Amino acid sequence: MESIERQRVHFIAVGGSAMHNLAIALHDKNLIVTGSDDEIYEPSKSRLQNRGILPQEIGWFPDKLDNTIDAVILGMHARPDNPELQRAKELGLPVYSYPEYIYQQSVDKQRIVIAGSHGKTTITSMILHVLKHFNRKFDYLVGAQIEGFETMVKLSEDAPIIVIEGDEYLSSPIDRRPKFLHYKHHIGLVSGIAWDHINVYPTFEDYVRQFDLFADSTPKGGTLVYDETDDLVAVICRKEREDVFSQEYATHKHKIADGQTYLVTEHGDVPVQVFGEHNMRNLNGARMVLSRIGISDKQFYEAIQTFRGAANRLEIVAKNNSTVIFKDFAHAPSKLEATTKAVKEQFPNRQLVACMELHTFSSLNKEFLKQYKDTFNTAEESIVYYSPKTLAHKKMPELTENDVRTAFNNKNLIVFTENEALQKFLLQKNWQNKNLLLMSSGNYNGLDLKQLSSQILNN
Repeated sequence: MESIERQRVHFIAVGGSAMHNLAIALHDKNLIVTGSDDEIYEPSKSRLQNRGILPQEIGWFPDKLDNTIDAVILGMHARPDNPELQRAKELGLPVYSYPEYIYQQSVDKQRIVIAGSHGKTTITSMILHVLKHFNRKFDYLVGAQIEGFETMVKLSEDAPIIVIEGDEYLSSPIDRRPKFLHYKHHIGLVSGIAWDHINVYPTFEDYVRQFDLFADSTPKGGTLVYDETDDLVAVICRKEREDVFSQEYATHKHKIADGQTYLVTEHGDVPVQVFGEHNMRNLNGARMVLSRIGISDKQFYEAIQTFRGAANRLEIVAKNNSTVIFKDFAHAPSKLEATTKAVKEQFPNRQLVACMELHTFSSLNKEFLKQYKDTFNTAEESIVYYSPKTLAHKKMPELTENDVRTAFNNKNLIVFTENEALQKFLLQKNWQNKNLLLMSSGNYNGLDLKQLSSQILNN
């Protein structure tokens, strides 16, 4: 019997969060995986090393590429003039962006794509959790670590469906289309639209247009699920599209009793571990999608009770009887507002100290900063941290503390530019009957949040 020759795949910029997960998924699928990068940090480094696919040397090595390579996958971290990319072109090797390759691997599957400026990771995670609960076969791609899932990507030969978190960011350094257009969804969901990625979409109209294209790409016989409470989403998704089934959702009916959120359903009150208006919408969106692939409401309510959220999405870092410390990925105006409101509504009798790091290109842009106006007024104490070093690293103009206070339109806003000063401020507080919410897509320039949380509770 002839042995089937194993495919060889090479990753340019293998150390990225999404890229290293795809590399692991293909390795686990028995493909021969190689890769290069000019920087690889944890946890990517250890995870690649454990599979035996960590590059032996850091840097770019064009001689790694030859005619035995079946596919080259190009990560966003690489530059258009990358020497390995140039070599791949010289050899005429097929070069794919990350989303293009995912599509190639799932061309024969039913593709479910979750899009939106906010909520897409949580909705995708909820869908995966429920499918796993009922032992359904499925492949997936999600942008965060989820409890019960070893990797953020899974690709197999036999799964009939794939659930994909669809990002609107660029596909690769040489492909400026948004990732989610490559996946060619059969079932698409749009959770919300709020301007982001100003470095790629310099105007609000540019940004919104991408979601219009996503909705328009729903095929005949396909399904478009959308949040009807978001005015922009509703305008885009209510547009007449021939032979497309559209289904709207809103906030799931719920109640809060003694710090516990319950879904109010025809099957009785269902306790859940996630909370906040935004998560009640996320949960309802997930329910709608799952209903299209054979999961009944009763099954959904059974499974969702054990969903504890995706990593860094209102994740509890530490707690005691009088204080809970959360960390959250919130790094844009709509996410900041929704997350602070969620914690305050869940714990109305506790004071909330909320701290947000300005870290992304958009958030550190003086013009975009105006989008934060009146979004940070729910907490009793609102703190903004940013690092002048990050601005310098991104080659961006300086920001003053006054610029930040003016943009947020909050005269009581506390601003820090040094993480030691922020840490000292938090450690000196009396935390009796107070909660702390730490929001960032970064790490406060290396602040150890677990250690800080432990010190706060011990004080």
